[in-house]
Amino acid sequence: MPYPSRAVQRAVAIAAIVTQGGIGVTGSIVRVTGSGLGCPTWPQCFPGSMFPVEHPEYETFNQWIEFGNRLLTGIVGIVAALCVLIAWRIRIAHPERTRLLALAWTMPGGVVAQAVIGGITVVTGLLWWTVAIHFLASAVLVWLATHLLHAFNEGDDEPRWQLPGHSRVLMRVLVAALAALLVAGTTVTGAGPHGGDPDTPRFDAPIETLSFIHGAMLVVYLAALAAMGAEWWRNRTNSRVTRSLWRRYAAVWVVALAQGALGSVQYALGVPEELVSFHVLGSAAVIVATAALWCGARDRGPVVDRVPAATTTTASH
Repeated sequence: MPYPSRAVQRAVAIAAIVTQGGIGVTGSIVRVTGSGLGCPTWPQCFPGSMFPVEHPEYETFNQWIEFGNRLLTGIVGIVAALCVLIAWRIRIAHPERTRLLALAWTMPGGVVAQAVIGGITVVTGLLWWTVAIHFLASAVLVWLATHLLHAFNEGDDEPRWQLPGHSRVLMRVLVAALAALLVAGTTVTGAGPHGGDPDTPRFDAPIETLSFIHGAMLVVYLAALAAMGAEWWRNRTNSRVTRSLWRRYAAVWVVALAQGALGSVQYALGVPEELVSFHVLGSAAVIVATAALWCGARDRGPVVDRVPAATTTTASH
């Protein structure tokens, strides 16, 4: 296997982010169209058939929506396997790159875990908390895929924070608030009108209260972000915060505010189906932007040579 170029490494890592986030978006399409039980068995669509078949109880449209989401899992799996192959090839040339390979292995590992969770979701009749776990697993995989993208372009030293003052604590608060925001969002979804199937039991809790908690978590997230920016600005004369990190910080503001505005519009309009998938896409964008900020704030040293060690040695002679 030829040594992967920088462009190939970057392309495959970005593909991992896109596919891991995309499977969450297509899953939301399954949910809002009521297609969650279009294929009522797992791993087959119907007993004795991997594919949709004409059935009096299940609309053909809903069958193909659910089946298409399952097919996308195969694409996610292919990209995940490529991540491992490329990381493995790099580690052959540079044995010290164990962290890179470990991150790469989380991609196919996540695909397997998601397949199991998806199966449990189907056989339990789309219980809201199983759907929530399914989404949260995707969120974790999007976070790890973003870390993998950065791992291809950084060294393997112990991370050194590049932040002034109390920014390290605020960064951790930001990430914790993001996790709480996502979890709270799944409870709103669980109590909402889109359960994936008309007969699916919903989370029995006041959606107004759950939406308030979800919004409060966004306020905490934005407050931590604002406090961190203020800390950077106050220490700008002797700070190691680079222009690149400031750009990442600005990107987090843009996607977070856009996501918050979209959520407010969703709530005001009664959660129309068309906006649900955009909100799921927005959540993936917030995860990617926050993960990129986290990675950019920690220096792991320069990346090793982008060519095999043997080639580098030969060239030096």
